[in-house]
Amino acid sequence: MSEKINNDKNNKIDESKYSMDTHIIYGKNVSDKWDYSHHVTAPISSSTTFRLDSVERGAQGFIQFANLEASEDKEHIFIYDRLGEPNKDMLEENLAYVEKGEMAVSFASGMSAISAALGVLTKSGDEIITHNTLYGCTISLFNNWYTRYNIKTISLDLTDLSRLADKITENTKVIYLETPANPNMGIIDLKELTNLISELNKTRNEENQIYSVVDNTFATPFCQRPIEQGVDFVVHSLTKGIGGFGTDMGGVVIGKKKFRDRILLFRKDFGAVLNTKSAWAILTYGLPTLGLRQRHQIQSATRIAEYLVSHPKIEFVNYPGLKEYKHYEVAKKQMIDFNGNFAPGSLLFFALKGSTPAEAKENGKRFMDYIANNSYTMTLAVSLGHTRTLIEHPASMTHSVVPPEKLIERGIDAGGVRLAIGLENCDDILMDLEIALKSF
Repeated sequence: MSEKINNDKNNKIDESKYSMDTHIIYGKNVSDKWDYSHHVTAPISSSTTFRLDSVERGAQGFIQFANLEASEDKEHIFIYDRLGEPNKDMLEENLAYVEKGEMAVSFASGMSAISAALGVLTKSGDEIITHNTLYGCTISLFNNWYTRYNIKTISLDLTDLSRLADKITENTKVIYLETPANPNMGIIDLKELTNLISELNKTRNEENQIYSVVDNTFATPFCQRPIEQGVDFVVHSLTKGIGGFGTDMGGVVIGKKKFRDRILLFRKDFGAVLNTKSAWAILTYGLPTLGLRQRHQIQSATRIAEYLVSHPKIEFVNYPGLKEYKHYEVAKKQMIDFNGNFAPGSLLFFALKGSTPAEAKENGKRFMDYIANNSYTMTLAVSLGHTRTLIEHPASMTHSVVPPEKLIERGIDAGGVRLAIGLENCDDILMDLEIALKSF
């Protein structure tokens, strides 16, 4: 009876007239996955296995996960946590909605989400074209593992798409990129890219289509929704901006519904399952506060970028919100928040001056070491999208997989500093930066 009453109530409310900021708090009042209509906050499902009414129902549930020809619209039966459970499924519904995708499948980490998206789109003998600047672990995945599977990866500067068509062969199946890119904040024009892919796909059959996969972790769906630009799949590390508090790891693949069962099968067989309690925390705390956190972080990042770009000891600042930044116009076109405002994100990449590249690198390391020991508002640590401002040296840390002689080829300045803005008072961060820059 309670479910019927709730459904009747829902049918009387036109949810379309409410803003996305409100939608990410409320989600769906009644989920097909789980009726929790009398809970203001979704409860935690803590069971790894689920009771079945009959052997027939159990068999039906397993057939759904083993049969890729099963109906796309049929909801899966809860059997075992690795296959699916209420908290993950509700989080997935909301993530798909906020990113404007048809479906979402969650994973234990961002890297497992990337592995799943590429795992269902490629096979031995296929090729992936990637942007030359990528997260270090993604580069490691391609270099250390995909070579074993005879999947070729071709690195290309996708901020200039004029060379892309010449690199595509009949074996090309995926164009993979991050925008903004980690760590140098390079911006790829998503609409131009997807238009180009669409033209190429007109000459290919259904089995040989090229798919675009974009890691949207740096931007978050608050700042950018690549699927609106024609991108096929979006991946996230939920550990970062969407999770928001640095307490829970997670990842997600968002995209076309026809791939949902295949991606679920990949998750079942490879086992990279999002922890139930992490799914609940991201659903309850992370996603609902995304807009509030991002607005504050963007405001702070903009002020800090403007301060750094005018400082005599700074060589350059890469931040999508700076008019001086070479990718500013592309960023302004596609990095748009829920309300249509320019949303350039919360990360910066900058370098200190030096008479030689080696001196610039040493200055950057000294600068970060000083901050690690003397700054109250900045923490020397990897990750991003945290409540705390995090600073790191990519060439030594997150991108250490890239040999020093290959850094420039990958678009990474050896002395570059990555700064991920948190929720502190911006004046306090600026004060600590000023003190640190005066220290040498």
